[in-house]
Amino acid sequence: MRQRTIAKSVEIVGIGLHKGVPVKMKLEPLDSDMGIIFYRVDKGITIPLKIENVVDTKMATVIGKDDVVVSTIEHLLSAVYAYGIDNLRVVIDNDEVPVLDGSSSGYCMLIEEAGIKELDKSKKAIKIKKDVEIVTEDGKKVALKPSKHIIYDFSIDFEHPSIGKQNFHFDYSISEYKENISRARTFGFLHEVQYLRSIGLAQGGSMENAIVLDQTKILNPEGLRYDDEFVRHKILDAIGDMALLGYTLVGEYDAHAGSHHLNHLLTKKLYEDKDNYEIIDLEEAEAEAHVFQMAYAKVQS
Repeated sequence: MRQRTIAKSVEIVGIGLHKGVPVKMKLEPLDSDMGIIFYRVDKGITIPLKIENVVDTKMATVIGKDDVVVSTIEHLLSAVYAYGIDNLRVVIDNDEVPVLDGSSSGYCMLIEEAGIKELDKSKKAIKIKKDVEIVTEDGKKVALKPSKHIIYDFSIDFEHPSIGKQNFHFDYSISEYKENISRARTFGFLHEVQYLRSIGLAQGGSMENAIVLDQTKILNPEGLRYDDEFVRHKILDAIGDMALLGYTLVGEYDAHAGSHHLNHLLTKKLYEDKDNYEIIDLEEAEAEAHVFQMAYAKVQS
């Protein structure tokens, strides 16, 4: 199995969730072994997608270098990671990736418009060998576990009548991602949105790009896309955050009430001990390569 990039460059213009300003973004193909790279064209700064370049995880995953940042990268990366793209340059003219409709479905369409190109070098993946977890005092947990498959399992528990307890088990494939994960939108509570705007954030947030709830109900007139859209979006975010590993994951991600911050701590902890993982070559690892071949089988290119 070979590394992947996109077949041609594609552009999009959208609004940033927090600053609320227009952002032009272009996705460009890259050669083998170049990874995912963000380029702030307005600043002339290149920021490779690496764990050590994460500078903030409070409201979104933010990477930066030399005081230049790119924020809210997780939805784009979720789609890029789901489609198995290893090498890509993201050229952007502001400090925030466009939010689009609050999901990653627009990025799936953009990737399919660009097409997928196989490169000359073999694809690598990160295989989880030992359980690694982060657990907080209030019961939140994120973990990576060994598995022959690619699995994301997430549960949430909100004291809100429209959310409550939800869990979702996702067996990875591109077709399943498109159908069951990519359309799930980000969500927020009205009182939080009002506070965020008072401190200069969420300026681009609206019911056009998020599910908004008051104390008792969902305010979006169209309602939900899935009955459990909230937990599905948490998986969407987690897939984007796992892109920081630098390799496609072979293993199980398991979380209860996880967050961008906990995901960042998890990726750091995994790499602290080389016994936790193995970097495998999918030209040589036949069993794992078969898993990816099945997962990629229905992708359009």
